[in-house]
Amino acid sequence: MRLRAAAPSVLAALALAAPLLAATPASAATAPAHQGGLHLGYIQYDSPGSDNRSNSSLNAEWVNIHNNTRSAIQLKGYKLKDNTGYTYTFGSYKIGAGKTVKVRTGKGTDASGVRYWGRGSYVWNNTSDKARLIKPSGSLLDSCAWTTSDPGYKKCH
Repeated sequence: MRLRAAAPSVLAALALAAPLLAATPASAATAPAHQGGLHLGYIQYDSPGSDNRSNSSLNAEWVNIHNNTRSAIQLKGYKLKDNTGYTYTFGSYKIGAGKTVKVRTGKGTDASGVRYWGRGSYVWNNTSDKARLIKPSGSLLDSCAWTTSDPGYKKCH
Protein backbone atom coordinates (compact mmCIF):
# COMPACT_ATOMS: atom_id res chain seq x y z
CA MET A 1 0.00 0.00 0.00
CA ARG A 2 2.83 2.40 0.76
CA LEU A 3 4.24 2.03 -2.74
CA ARG A 4 0.95 2.91 -4.32
CA ALA A 5 0.55 5.96 -2.08
CA ALA A 6 4.10 7.15 -2.91
CA ALA A 7 3.78 6.60 -6.64
CA PRO A 8 1.80 9.81 -7.41
CA SER A 9 4.35 11.96 -5.53
CA VAL A 10 7.25 10.27 -7.36
CA LEU A 11 5.50 10.88 -10.68
CA ALA A 12 4.91 14.51 -9.76
CA ALA A 13 8.60 14.95 -8.85
CA LEU A 14 9.65 13.39 -12.15
CA ALA A 15 7.26 15.64 -14.05
CA LEU A 16 8.80 18.70 -12.39
CA ALA A 17 12.37 17.49 -12.99
CA ALA A 18 11.89 16.50 -16.64
CA PRO A 19 12.15 20.06 -18.04
CA LEU A 20 15.35 20.59 -16.02
CA LEU A 21 16.87 17.39 -17.36
CA ALA A 22 15.97 18.34 -20.91
CA ALA A 23 17.62 21.75 -20.44
CA THR A 24 20.96 20.21 -19.41
CA PRO A 25 23.51 20.62 -22.24
CA ALA A 26 24.40 17.38 -24.01
CA SER A 27 28.11 18.09 -23.48
CA ALA A 28 27.65 17.85 -19.71
CA ALA A 29 26.45 14.26 -20.02
CA THR A 30 29.40 13.24 -22.18
CA ALA A 31 32.16 15.21 -20.43
CA PRO A 32 35.37 13.24 -19.81
CA ALA A 33 36.00 11.87 -16.33
CA HIS A 34 38.94 14.26 -15.78
CA GLN A 35 37.34 17.40 -17.17
CA GLY A 36 39.17 20.37 -15.75
CA GLY A 37 42.49 18.60 -15.17
CA LEU A 38 45.64 17.10 -16.57
CA HIS A 39 45.17 13.50 -17.69
CA LEU A 40 46.43 10.63 -19.82
CA GLY A 41 44.70 10.58 -23.19
CA TYR A 42 45.50 8.27 -26.06
CA ILE A 43 48.31 5.68 -25.71
CA GLN A 44 49.91 3.86 -28.66
CA TYR A 45 51.57 1.08 -26.63
CA ASP A 46 52.17 -1.38 -29.51
CA SER A 47 54.32 0.21 -32.17
CA PRO A 48 52.76 -0.63 -35.58
CA GLY A 49 54.76 -3.12 -37.66
CA SER A 50 57.50 -5.37 -36.35
CA ASP A 51 59.20 -4.44 -33.08
CA ASN A 52 62.73 -4.11 -34.48
CA ARG A 53 63.97 -1.48 -31.98
CA SER A 54 64.67 1.06 -34.73
CA ASN A 55 64.28 4.64 -33.58
CA SER A 56 61.27 5.12 -35.87
CA SER A 57 59.64 2.02 -34.36
CA LEU A 58 60.40 3.21 -30.82
CA ASN A 59 58.92 6.63 -31.60
CA ALA A 60 55.74 4.97 -32.90
CA GLU A 61 55.14 4.01 -29.25
CA TRP A 62 53.84 7.06 -27.37
CA VAL A 63 51.57 8.53 -24.71
CA ASN A 64 49.46 11.68 -24.98
CA ILE A 65 48.96 13.85 -21.92
CA HIS A 66 46.13 16.38 -22.20
CA ASN A 67 45.58 19.62 -20.30
CA ASN A 68 41.84 20.07 -19.98
CA THR A 69 42.15 23.29 -17.95
CA ARG A 70 41.78 26.91 -19.00
CA SER A 71 45.39 27.77 -18.18
CA ALA A 72 48.87 26.49 -18.92
CA ILE A 73 50.44 23.96 -16.54
CA GLN A 74 54.17 23.68 -15.85
CA LEU A 75 55.06 19.97 -16.11
CA LYS A 76 58.54 20.21 -14.56
CA GLY A 77 58.93 17.27 -12.18
CA TYR A 78 55.85 15.36 -13.40
CA LYS A 79 56.60 11.70 -14.12
CA LEU A 80 55.28 9.11 -16.54
CA LYS A 81 55.82 5.51 -15.33
CA ASP A 82 55.01 1.96 -16.41
CA ASN A 83 54.53 -1.21 -14.32
CA THR A 84 58.23 -2.08 -14.52
CA GLY A 85 59.27 1.28 -13.11
CA TYR A 86 60.62 2.88 -16.29
CA THR A 87 60.22 6.59 -15.64
CA TYR A 88 60.18 9.68 -17.83
CA THR A 89 60.54 12.92 -15.85
CA PHE A 90 59.52 16.18 -17.47
CA GLY A 91 62.02 19.01 -17.51
CA SER A 92 60.74 22.55 -17.81
CA TYR A 93 57.77 22.36 -20.19
CA LYS A 94 54.50 24.30 -20.16
CA ILE A 95 51.49 22.59 -21.68
CA GLY A 96 48.99 25.16 -22.87
CA ALA A 97 45.32 25.29 -21.95
CA GLY A 98 43.41 22.63 -23.88
CA LYS A 99 46.64 21.30 -25.41
CA THR A 100 48.23 17.85 -25.63
CA VAL A 101 51.86 16.80 -25.33
CA LYS A 102 53.02 13.52 -26.87
CA VAL A 103 55.82 11.61 -25.12
CA ARG A 104 57.57 9.34 -27.64
CA THR A 105 59.71 6.43 -26.43
CA GLY A 106 62.71 6.88 -28.76
CA LYS A 107 65.17 9.67 -29.48
CA GLY A 108 64.48 12.98 -31.14
CA THR A 109 64.51 16.74 -30.71
CA ASP A 110 61.96 18.04 -28.23
CA ALA A 111 59.57 20.54 -29.74
CA SER A 112 56.26 22.16 -28.90
CA GLY A 113 53.74 19.38 -28.29
CA VAL A 114 56.28 16.52 -28.35
CA ARG A 115 58.86 15.18 -25.91
CA TYR A 116 61.28 12.28 -26.45
CA TRP A 117 62.08 9.75 -23.73
CA GLY A 118 65.41 8.94 -25.42
CA ARG A 119 65.25 5.19 -24.89
CA GLY A 120 66.79 2.50 -27.07
CA SER A 121 64.20 -0.11 -26.09
CA TYR A 122 60.42 -0.23 -25.70
CA VAL A 123 58.67 0.86 -22.51
CA TRP A 124 55.05 -0.22 -22.82
CA ASN A 125 54.26 -3.94 -22.74
CA ASN A 126 51.97 -5.13 -25.52
CA THR A 127 50.28 -7.81 -23.41
CA SER A 128 49.34 -5.63 -20.45
CA ASP A 129 50.72 -2.60 -18.67
CA LYS A 130 49.66 0.53 -16.87
CA ALA A 131 50.74 4.10 -17.56
CA ARG A 132 50.84 6.39 -14.55
CA LEU A 133 51.03 10.18 -14.48
CA ILE A 134 52.58 11.27 -11.20
CA LYS A 135 52.71 14.78 -9.75
CA PRO A 136 56.02 16.27 -8.59
CA SER A 137 54.81 15.65 -5.01
CA GLY A 138 54.79 11.91 -5.76
CA SER A 139 51.01 11.50 -5.71
CA LEU A 140 49.25 9.68 -8.53
CA LEU A 141 47.35 12.05 -10.80
CA ASP A 142 46.03 9.59 -13.39
CA SER A 143 46.56 6.06 -14.69
CA CYS A 144 45.49 3.97 -17.65
CA ALA A 145 45.82 0.19 -18.05
CA TRP A 146 45.39 -2.22 -20.96
CA THR A 147 45.42 -5.93 -21.72
CA THR A 148 45.71 -8.16 -24.78
CA SER A 149 42.03 -7.50 -25.52
CA ASP A 150 42.98 -3.93 -26.54
CA PRO A 151 44.09 -3.40 -30.18
CA GLY A 152 47.59 -1.95 -29.65
CA TYR A 153 46.34 1.42 -28.45
CA LYS A 154 44.16 2.67 -25.65
CA LYS A 155 41.96 5.73 -25.38
CA CYS A 156 42.09 6.47 -21.67
CA HIS A 157 39.63 9.36 -21.24
